[in-house]
Amino acid sequence: MADRSVILNEKALMLVEAFKKAGLTVGFAESLTGGLISASVVNIPGASAVLKGSVVSYTNEIKENVLGVPSRIIDDHTEVSEECAKAMAEGAKRLLNCDVAVSVTGIAGPTGDLPGKPVGTVYMGYCYSNEHISGAIRLNFNGDRDTIRSETVLAALECAVHLIERQGLSG
Repeated sequence: MADRSVILNEKALMLVEAFKKAGLTVGFAESLTGGLISASVVNIPGASAVLKGSVVSYTNEIKENVLGVPSRIIDDHTEVSEECAKAMAEGAKRLLNCDVAVSVTGIAGPTGDLPGKPVGTVYMGYCYSNEHISGAIRLNFNGDRDTIRSETVLAALECAVHLIERQGLSG
């Protein structure tokens, strides 16, 4: 199997090329990845043409006060939830003024599991402004902290590309 960093580079390159071709911009709201998604994109020459920015919202305070996630969502569903991930993506889209926003929140471990949400549980939110498409999905990864975080980065990069491919905008 190819080295994880090679795969990340390939996915990030695909994102940059697809977004350039479509003339769109992307932004991220990152909790458990702590900036790794945007860092993988920035590693690609020409990323500045498509990446608007990223908000590292590792704490609930930042999720609420910067991204605008309503506290009731966190109180009712926790920060590791579909509802929170969706609100994070919508907040990132507004804050960063980008065409596509992807968010991730989850439990990378080795501790921190919640009832019904073991280590490796990740929610990925997305928001695509032109079609007003937004939502979130639950992902489950196995492995250590680094593996869970790396798999989350790959999933987020793929999600962003898939959103514009689904609309027929990447080529």
